[in-house]
Amino acid sequence: MEKTARKFLYELLEAASPSGFEAAAVKVVKHYVSAFADEVRVDVHGNLIASVNPKGSLRLMLAGHVDEIGLMVTYIDDDGYVYFTGVGGHDQLLAAGMRVKIFGPGGPVTGVIGKKPIHLMPPEDRSKAPKHKDLWIDIGVSKKKEAEKLVAVGDVVIFDAGVAELKGARIAARGLDDRIGAFTVMETLKLISKKRSQLNDTAVYAVATVQEEIGLRGARTSAFGIDPHVGIAVDVGFATDFPTVDKKELGQAKLGSGPILHRGPNINVVVEKLLLETAKREKLPFQITAEPGATGTDANAIQVTRSGVAAGLVSIPNRYMHTPVEVVDLVDVDNAAKLLAAFALRISPRTSFIPA
Repeated sequence: MEKTARKFLYELLEAASPSGFEAAAVKVVKHYVSAFADEVRVDVHGNLIASVNPKGSLRLMLAGHVDEIGLMVTYIDDDGYVYFTGVGGHDQLLAAGMRVKIFGPGGPVTGVIGKKPIHLMPPEDRSKAPKHKDLWIDIGVSKKKEAEKLVAVGDVVIFDAGVAELKGARIAARGLDDRIGAFTVMETLKLISKKRSQLNDTAVYAVATVQEEIGLRGARTSAFGIDPHVGIAVDVGFATDFPTVDKKELGQAKLGSGPILHRGPNINVVVEKLLLETAKREKLPFQITAEPGATGTDANAIQVTRSGVAAGLVSIPNRYMHTPVEVVDLVDVDNAAKLLAAFALRISPRTSFIPA
């Protein structure tokens, strides 16, 4: 991965972007794509929409959601302890003992999530997942009035976990679900911008969607506005190359073995076929996962927008999803961007996406 792209990725991953509060991450994306996109705008929902050749007759939408799971302040007690709930699919088992940042009115406030020590718990409670009411954030104050000068009900909270480089091309970070997808679609747009003369009258829209983790909301509004003929979501998919995972149930997906392509009713059969053929023609590695129903991704919302969209899904294999240490291989990311760019250059207004 080139140096400027890696710098963009790390800045994006360091930005705070819980669902509904994605402005910091969107600002990072906007600064980066403005150098090569023909048009860049942010809609009223917060989605960033960048395009190359926006006057093309065939509209292709590439979507990666920029929001991450997080927490939200719900109550401050008399002793200054801060209570919270989850924003998105929060795993309470992981919360205790984590450092956090609360985004208060005056700026970020550091805290730690506390709970009763295991030594003081009855034996029957030691193996149970703690309830939200049994967890709190300690910001180091002793009174409610002190806390209220720094934080307020409704403030969002993120785990204070940055990017860690592992061996090879692998990184660990919070929020790779799905800022790695948002990164991929913007990198795809950059590749396409360098070959725009090869586009077959296709308008390409790369969208950093918002609020996916709370109901695919940004994909619904941005797809309605763009009205694409073809829409491909780029998200993370479950890697199954670690202990305790049953491959007979979930299938096989490995880090470093290529992006995941999907087959099932949420995927237009023509899009599926063209992605597969393109990967083979470009000699790019890929993996396949079966999706027997609607996926829990932006592809689900895009497919049923307006009178229907030819939908597709490309996923980056991801370990430890919805934790502060999600792991991906950047080689898979590069190959996903190459695949999507080649797909965009291959299609034209003459391509029929009607299932036959």
